Amino acid sequence: MAKYRHVHTTFWQDPKVTEEMTPEDRYFYLYLITNPNTTQIGIYPITKKQMAFDLGYSIESINSLMDRFQNHHKLIIYNGETRELVIKNWAKYNLIKGGKPMLDCVSKELREVKDKNMIKLIYPRIQNDSIRELFDRYVNDTSHDTSTTSGQKEKEKEKEKEKKDILSGNPTASESEIPYKLITDLLNKMSEKNYRHTTPKTRQLINARWNEGFRFEDFKKVILSKCYEWRDNPDMNKFLRPETLFGPKFEGYLNNSDEVIKRAEHKISDGGGLKRQNDLPF
Repeated sequence: MAKYRHVHTTFWQDPKVTEEMTPEDRYFYLYLITNPNTTQIGIYPITKKQMAFDLGYSIESINSLMDRFQNHHKLIIYNGETRELVIKNWAKYNLIKGGKPMLDCVSKELREVKDKNMIKLIYPRIQNDSIRELFDRYVNDTSHDTSTTSGQKEKEKEKEKEKKDILSGNPTASESEIPYKLITDLLNKMSEKNYRHTTPKTRQLINARWNEGFRFEDFKKVILSKCYEWRDNPDMNKFLRPETLFGPKFEGYLNNSDEVIKRAEHKISDGGGLKRQNDLPF
């Protein structure tokens, strides 16, 4: 992709810029967000020596400015080992629109980041769902956490084991882990639709039912029963969606699910088309 860096006009109206930054700070910040090393994701490799050369500053001046932007303005993080810099609020103005060229570029640049922890600093401000989904796989992958001690790694392994226990219905598992992706994947598989588990509304609905004490097996029953009942009905197929299945009527659907599933699986055994429950990898 051609390199264009957007500087929004509100930059000059931001109180942090107008009231807290010196003229030198503003010049340096504009350099950080527009220099040739910048990327689409706001994380890029650069040396202090190159900064000094580009700006005509001494290394001492660069060190002073970097310290000021990290510890006073809190706008960047610099990893001295990997020589990578992240602009923390980059996503607010630069990761807005998707499209295949943008997604391909973002995916490539994410793979090239050495300090994967920096990705987590960009992630919270991403509004575009498709871009957020690309970041999501790195944010939730603890294997990239270079600061994790061996003791912490053991805790992460235990946490992963608990997550598997939840999905298998083990009552001793921690109830803080909600399998958003597994639930949404099952809905997509059965309904032949393409909902994202990262969508805020979908997560909100699943979370609400989870907080009411329902677990994965309950979601599975509701999804199976309603897909058996509605998928081949043109008038009802459109209701195979998170806001209908996981909404206020969830418990009612659940109470009726065993009978619906039993009828449907009997029909499948006689030559029907939908998958039977025991054939699913969940």
